[in-house]
Amino acid sequence: MTVEQNVLQQHSQKHQQTLLNQLREVTGTTDVQLLQQALQVSNGDLAEAVAFLTEKNAKVPQQDETTYYQTSQVASDRYISVGSQADTNVIDLTGDDKDDLQRAIALSLEESSRAFRETGITDEEQAISRVLEASIAENKASLKRTHTEVWSDSPNPYDRKRVDTCSVGLKNVGNTCWFSAVIQSLFNLLEFQRLVLNYSPPAQVHDLPRTQKEHRNLPFMQELRNLFSLMVGSKRKYVDPSRAVEILKDAFKSSEAQQQDVSEFTHKLLDWLEDAFQMKAEEDREGEKPKNPMVELFYGRFLAVGVLEGKKFENTEMFGQYPLQVNGFKDLHECLEAAMIEGEIESLHSAENSARSGQEHWFTELPPVLTFELSRFEFNQALGRPEKIHNKLEFPSMLYMDRYMDRNRETTRIKREEIRRLKEHLTLLQQRLERYLSYGSGPKRFPLADVLQYAMEFASSKPVCTSPVEDIDTSAPPGGTTGQQLPSQSTTEQDSLPAAESSGPASAPTTAPTAAQQHRIPIHKPFTQSRLPPDLPMHPAPRHISDEELRVLEGCLHRWRSEVENDTRDLQGSINRIHRTVELMYSDKSMMQVPYRLHAVLVHEGQANAGHYWAYIYDPHQRCWMKYNDISVTKSSWEELVRDSFGGYRNASAYCLMYINDKKPFLIEEEFDKETGQILSGMDKLPPDLKQYVKGDNEMFEKEILEWDTLQARKAQQEKQALAAALAAAAAASSTSSPQPMSIESSPPDNSAPQQDPEYMEQPSPTNDSKQLQEDTERAISRAASEQEARSPEALLNAAIKLEYARLLRFAQEDTPLENDYRIQHIIVYFIQNQAPKKILERTLLTQFADRNLAFDERCKSIMNVARAKLDLIKPEEVNMDEYEMWHQAYRNFRETTISMMTGLELFQKTNYIDALMYLIYAYQYNKELLSKGLYRGHDEELLGHYRRQCLLKLNEQAAAMFESGEEAEVNTGLGIMNELVVPCIPLLLIHDTERDLLAVEDMRNRWCSYLGQEMESNLQERLTDFLPKLLDCSTEIKSFHDPPKLPTFSILELSERFSLVMAAMGRVPTEGR
Repeated sequence: MTVEQNVLQQHSQKHQQTLLNQLREVTGTTDVQLLQQALQVSNGDLAEAVAFLTEKNAKVPQQDETTYYQTSQVASDRYISVGSQADTNVIDLTGDDKDDLQRAIALSLEESSRAFRETGITDEEQAISRVLEASIAENKASLKRTHTEVWSDSPNPYDRKRVDTCSVGLKNVGNTCWFSAVIQSLFNLLEFQRLVLNYSPPAQVHDLPRTQKEHRNLPFMQELRNLFSLMVGSKRKYVDPSRAVEILKDAFKSSEAQQQDVSEFTHKLLDWLEDAFQMKAEEDREGEKPKNPMVELFYGRFLAVGVLEGKKFENTEMFGQYPLQVNGFKDLHECLEAAMIEGEIESLHSAENSARSGQEHWFTELPPVLTFELSRFEFNQALGRPEKIHNKLEFPSMLYMDRYMDRNRETTRIKREEIRRLKEHLTLLQQRLERYLSYGSGPKRFPLADVLQYAMEFASSKPVCTSPVEDIDTSAPPGGTTGQQLPSQSTTEQDSLPAAESSGPASAPTTAPTAAQQHRIPIHKPFTQSRLPPDLPMHPAPRHISDEELRVLEGCLHRWRSEVENDTRDLQGSINRIHRTVELMYSDKSMMQVPYRLHAVLVHEGQANAGHYWAYIYDPHQRCWMKYNDISVTKSSWEELVRDSFGGYRNASAYCLMYINDKKPFLIEEEFDKETGQILSGMDKLPPDLKQYVKGDNEMFEKEILEWDTLQARKAQQEKQALAAALAAAAAASSTSSPQPMSIESSPPDNSAPQQDPEYMEQPSPTNDSKQLQEDTERAISRAASEQEARSPEALLNAAIKLEYARLLRFAQEDTPLENDYRIQHIIVYFIQNQAPKKILERTLLTQFADRNLAFDERCKSIMNVARAKLDLIKPEEVNMDEYEMWHQAYRNFRETTISMMTGLELFQKTNYIDALMYLIYAYQYNKELLSKGLYRGHDEELLGHYRRQCLLKLNEQAAAMFESGEEAEVNTGLGIMNELVVPCIPLLLIHDTERDLLAVEDMRNRWCSYLGQEMESNLQERLTDFLPKLLDCSTEIKSFHDPPKLPTFSILELSERFSLVMAAMGRVPTEGR
């Protein structure tokens, strides 16, 4: 907006005062003469004036501009994006913080001065806004990373293979979640996707020398086309955007365009795309003004209607992303209403020549894609840094923009005036209602209807006794001799009786107490004694009230209470009707002609200077919301979006809303083949050059899969050969040690056991697990033999097996506490509970009875030989050995999980959280895999999850305490714990999205984010700002992790005993709170 030069000249004095006020506020200088001198020396230049006042500050050391990100404000000679900067000055915020902040503020004030000359708007909020932007830039510059953190890919390509036509994710190549969120939002605008994929560079650029913009924008466009083509047709689950990101980062480091903050990326991205399409449009034009598709898609216009002290003006401006303040508003419409009106606007549509100033914005043309920037940062003057606003802000899935359109200006003004009048009336009604609901003149107030009810209840209460004074026995002796005169009274009764002073003259000389007696014996006085008299009424009641008085009083109180309740009900009804009227003010059809549907929500979690970004994008074909979080693309819901985006819940909230015109379906419609009429999908969408590019990448990925398959087949073959060699060696050793024929698997040599024989089933020495099994087996044989001595060995074997199976079946069916887990004691219990096939159970029991350690008497030896013979007679087709081995491997996994869990819990019990963590982490992961195959395959998931979570919280507290100490060694140890143990484990808590795990992660993050507002040494501040992005990264991709801890070995008896002890102490999950 511009105003006539003479208007500014008339108010130059006011301008001078405004500059003085701004200098005073920013520099803290109160000396008016010094401020005037600074302005005089600088000839009114605010930047020089601030420099003059802060010239004693240290000089800014020069930095290598290729080392760090810097901050700049980029000029645009074509369009003014609302809220964007338009200066070419560069602030290097990588040097001394205080001096740089002053320079940032100086530039901010210079911008404010320019804005005043152009707009006449000089209110305090404009200056604070500029300071805020500069400070945000400073904090962003302080987050420079010397080592970018790159998530590693899984070596198994099948883990990275795309499933059917699922959306493709974007790899985080080092704190680039902001890139992923924006690009995914734009990619899912199918019209934008088509424009990018079908873009071809101007032919003339091949012949002419490239300008700096062409040198930057055209390669970026090609990389963006390549990236989009991979997102369309790749066979990968996610793709790498490194090339496009590197071009962006290089540009942000240059002197021409440097990143101000994450939201600025979208501005710059659209600027680049606009430049690229502008070159193409100018080449393709035929005498007409070239049309830029980026401008047509993302830019709109509004009319600024203003009055500057009686002088009216109108000016049309173009906007891209429209900024909205969040603080102080409850929903998006309130933000928009506030953004459309600035200052006092009564004079805008009045005939009076008012001295008030203000302006209104009216949209004349809305873009098909309407983007709102939500300003969730404010400058904390006390701390000198920005803070994030976590307030809740609601926004609708369907937004009607009619009330903000210029063509509805008069209608909207009438409705706004009506709403203003209604809200004034509403305020009066609410004040009246408050008097009814909070009645009284003291600090405690109550609803008037309740007060009247209480009075009615008091009046109708029947008195239990008369005044306490009248109940006192006046014949009792004075207080000084009470205890002596009533020796038969109990001490309690004596203490409870109030003593009355005697009024008889004869008693005075004999009962006058001494000073010592007065000191020793308390004097009971009516109404002042703290002890309650025994006959005090149980509840308050009137002492004297006649029936007539009660009847009149009850009638009045009842009538008054009814009147109050009616008045309260009428007021609440009127308030509700006004609320409803305001809500429906714009619901008529004439004000619902410009519908915009929510397309994408970009979410930020964290604080002002660190955090993580992801996007929720609506899929119109599946009719559901999708969550795009780097490589992870999952189905979501409106409820989850609300939880993460409205704010007020955690540290997560929306910072950008993207709406699309609901009357322009081409924005999200798929393209149709002109010849066949079929929807184009996948590779059919791509032009020939990109088809070839994607085909080449897919071939590389298929080659990677083929190499992986070959490698795995080679490993399997080697393992098979090694197993065959081991079996052959075992067979040879067995044949030389015993002439009796027996199967290889059931007769291990003395010093080694074949791999398919579980070590918990048979050991060469009866000192460990096999000793327990041997005792169980011998007991079963003895019981079978005692029933019938004349049985043959085969009959005894069958009877013993039946008895042993019956015993183990009873254990499997018992409902036992956690500390008495029979699965640990015997594999058959595990098999029964998990419904293993009968053939597997039979062979496992035979193997138990075929143990050579049974051969200590002839009866056991004969049974062992029969069992071995039966094993030899089992044909391969009768028992699937692969299935047999699979079940035994499952039990081995169960035992390893049990050992890992038990060891972790024992270490946790000893407060050795560092060593406990890895055992608990791996136990939880192993256990989850087991439970995925059956309910009884593993242990209590909730229990393991609780102690895994508690272990991380304990380590977080320890690390935070070390950081707070400030000692370098302690700080290094604390941050080492976080970087090496806690941070790598956070994705494990986020990946399943359980509420308690999410709350634990939030608590850990909040603990460290709380340091942002505290004073600390510069080296600690630097360490903190380097660490926070790692902690706040919400990616669920697992980094390279610690190797599993080495598991100790236990016999069955030892494992059962230790497991029982630790589960008895820790087997109950306590109630968790925040």
